[in-house]
Amino acid sequence: MSENNPIRIFVTHTFSDHADYARVFEYLESPSNFYYKNCSAPNRVPASGGKETLKEELRTQIQDAEIVLLPASMYADASDWIQYQMIAAQEMNIPIVALEIFGGAGEVQPEIAKRVSGTVGWNERLIVDAVHQHDARRGYDAV
Repeated sequence: MSENNPIRIFVTHTFSDHADYARVFEYLESPSNFYYKNCSAPNRVPASGGKETLKEELRTQIQDAEIVLLPASMYADASDWIQYQMIAAQEMNIPIVALEIFGGAGEVQPEIAKRVSGTVGWNERLIVDAVHQHDARRGYDAV
């Protein structure tokens, strides 16, 4: 991973603002010499179409990623959309790492725990290490 060859990360979203979605990038921006490309685009809502069009847009965003980061708190707000993104990532063989519910406000839901390859706390070093461990270009294994 370098500035010219950043790791491609997709962060789950629901095409709307969410504090934990934004928080992920605060943590990713902190470490020096950590280069990533954000493949997620919650503001890229298709102009027309229904639920299937939204699903296709999510798949398009996910397919470019090398890893998916999933803030667990988002599941309570939109379980159907988050579950869809987990299934899509699994079908594409893209590893998923869950981020614990911020502030230790609860356990990661069983529906998430059974689909992810690891769960980390809200700590920049833990998040970056999880991304490095899943960097397929480097041949790392799961967390």
